Amino acid sequence: MTLRVGIVGAGAAGIGAADALRDADADVTIVEKSRGVCGRAATRRKNGCRYEHGANYIKDPDERTEALIRDLGEDGLVDVEEPVWVFDADGEVAEGDDDGAHKWTWTAGITQLGKRLLARTDATVRRTTRVESVTRDESAATWTLTDADGGTHGPFDRLLLTPPAPQTAALLRATDWDDGRLDDVVAAVEDVSYRTIRTFVLHYPFRESYPWYGLVNVDKAHEVGWLSREECKDGHVPDGESLLIAQMSPEWSTARYDDPLDEAGDDAAALVAALLDDDRYADPDWVDDQGWRYALPNGGVDADALAAVEDAGLFFAGDWLVGEGRVHRALWNGHDAGERIAGSE
Repeated sequence: MTLRVGIVGAGAAGIGAADALRDADADVTIVEKSRGVCGRAATRRKNGCRYEHGANYIKDPDERTEALIRDLGEDGLVDVEEPVWVFDADGEVAEGDDDGAHKWTWTAGITQLGKRLLARTDATVRRTTRVESVTRDESAATWTLTDADGGTHGPFDRLLLTPPAPQTAALLRATDWDDGRLDDVVAAVEDVSYRTIRTFVLHYPFRESYPWYGLVNVDKAHEVGWLSREECKDGHVPDGESLLIAQMSPEWSTARYDDPLDEAGDDAAALVAALLDDDRYADPDWVDDQGWRYALPNGGVDADALAAVEDAGLFFAGDWLVGEGRVHRALWNGHDAGERIAGSE
């Protein structure tokens, strides 16, 4: 019997699960609230530039990740060669302890990860569809999703929830399922906290040479948490131009999350100029931004509480299960969930 699988979220975890199910006897449907895929592994285009404003690259700390990236096709594959350096609360920049791991993206952008993975599956992706509630039919042992427009999706024999923990908890609270274990699951998911990040994209009609690709604040005491140069990625920035990605600290981002772009952008650019000791960076010729309210999980989750409901066909995946906001962690956590779903037939 073909297993009907519903996945909420087309981020790295949801796509990883779909990829794991591609050789199984499964009919997979992914329901995604946005127009794009791959979540924070996102790419934008503006004024001739292409840039990653969420996850900056895909790290490959193991052979499994590198093998997957190369298996997706090396056409357009970019490996950022310049290292990541560090800076402290006083803005003192120093060489970092580069571990030599690859920093992967593509000339067409990091969203190629999701697009290429989905292209090798038969999964159906329903974009711009926000799921608001979940219903369990015990007699049929199935799950049905209801979206914000009142449309329904399903029924599904297995359901995988991959949104950030607060959004997953909200879905669980809106779940019609009379099972005492649900309270324990909600409590476990709600226990995961997040750091908020507001990203600014700063463009300049000049380019300076630096020995680093990115700078990371190691003592977590600077208003800028991360700064990187998109011109280090082939095909992203025209010659002679520079595009900086400034991800502000969680404290600064939380306090300035809803501030107008012109005000917050000016302040962020001034901080970048001070960090680089160059007043020209205080005056970008255009600015873009993106807020990530649930950017980075502070810790993992009680895995036993979540595993307890897998016998009812309810599964979970995401970087918040492992407590590390990395693309490869979300991807493989989703892949592992997909394998468990395939094995639950």
